Amino acid sequence: MASPHEHEHDIACAMAHGQVPAPTGERRLVAVFASPVAQQLVHLAAHVGYDCVLLDPVSGLAGVLLVGSAAEAGIDGATDVVVTDHDRPELGDVLAEVLALPARWVGVMGSPRHTAPHVAALAARGVAPEVVARVHRPIGLDIGSRSPAEIAVATVAGLLADRSGRSGGTYQAPP
Repeated sequence: MASPHEHEHDIACAMAHGQVPAPTGERRLVAVFASPVAQQLVHLAAHVGYDCVLLDPVSGLAGVLLVGSAAEAGIDGATDVVVTDHDRPELGDVLAEVLALPARWVGVMGSPRHTAPHVAALAARGVAPEVVARVHRPIGLDIGSRSPAEIAVATVAGLLADRSGRSGGTYQAPP
């Protein structure tokens, strides 16, 4: 039988038991465009250690740091950027600005069954195809999300898996 204190030397187990805080490192999430999904996304991401910013040139969400441009968002190599509305007319301009910065990860929400509008919007602005290819779509884990909160859970889980070099699939114990 295992000792009840056996986990004391296992940092992951100690974090799970609340004995030590989970190190989050430098994590920033920039949610692009105020939307119901953005509201849930920044709420959930803040709970798992992200510094959250909403980038929207037009409107904002109460209680969230709001900026009007990618330059103001502090996007750097530790920043994950999630575009939460692929139908906004500002999509091409904002995404081109984001892609000119060294974001760690950039994704646009949208169904893989529909044409990705960001591709044409970026091409119309002269953004090179290899730069457009940095944009992930679809994003998040495939959990059958429907509501804004479920989409946020899938998105944040996908970002955490990507940061950890994991697939995001169901955990399989070693044989």
